[in-house]
Amino acid sequence: MQDPTELFQFESDTSPSMLQELQASVLVVALGGFIDAGHTQRLMADHILETHESRVIASFDVDQLLDYRGRRPVMVFDRDHWTSYDDPSLLLHRVVDKEGVPFLLLVGPEPDYQWNRMVEATTQLIKTFGVDLTVSVHGIPMAVPHTRPLGVTAHGTNPRLIVGNDPAFGQVQVPASFSSLLEFRLGESGRDAIGFAVHVPHYLGQSEFADAAVLGLERVRAATGLDLDLRDLATAAGLNRAEIARQMEESEEITAVVRALEQQYDTFLEGRQQRSLLATDLSDLPTADEIGAEFEAFLKDVADD
Repeated sequence: MQDPTELFQFESDTSPSMLQELQASVLVVALGGFIDAGHTQRLMADHILETHESRVIASFDVDQLLDYRGRRPVMVFDRDHWTSYDDPSLLLHRVVDKEGVPFLLLVGPEPDYQWNRMVEATTQLIKTFGVDLTVSVHGIPMAVPHTRPLGVTAHGTNPRLIVGNDPAFGQVQVPASFSSLLEFRLGESGRDAIGFAVHVPHYLGQSEFADAAVLGLERVRAATGLDLDLRDLATAAGLNRAEIARQMEESEEITAVVRALEQQYDTFLEGRQQRSLLATDLSDLPTADEIGAEFEAFLKDVADD
């Protein structure tokens, strides 16, 4: 493996002598993945950067990490010449919460190449800045209505990080993401990492669903103790719900789908644990392993597409 530290460089205003002053105990990772229902992760990361003081302290060499032909950057052509190029970037931000507590936020496109080297590079930064806990959030599509409380699947490198967690799945085999590999490798090295998969109504999976981002940010706050501002995101979620309600009023088909999911949700809630929400036949509920197999098949279809 090539030297992992050559994948990134510190910004010009971040000298080696300053690294001790930039210590932060929490790293939030937002590097996308093959699935992020409701654009949960992107909405959350954008909100953090828009509403909190931050600065870039390191950047990664995306030319070594990205497949440009697989995810072509956008350019703008104006009449007879090119006017702009949307240069992809993968950046490490130092953010400050409302109480002045610093934390790190790693944002950018998921690497296409050199995952193991990227994991080592990220781990080196974790050590350099004294990070104790690494956190990630994303959305997964579920057969639940937006009119009921959203669920969350929590996972971590140590059971003490997710006390009280009620798993929705048994053992499943799914396509990897960089964030999941990072969490796995951190666990192997004895470091703390935790992730939250917010359950997003499947019919909103391709849309921006701010409620999922709000819940994800709330889970980050609870896990880290960071005082993160939720107001603008909560306002956006309210507007989002109003727009969904308007669309329901205009579409009998959407309304029928939501009402059916509400009935299924309420029926299960009366006497079943939330893991049964994936059931489609009320008279023959699947086991956790059967649920896992169904979810595994769904993820395979997503990956094939």
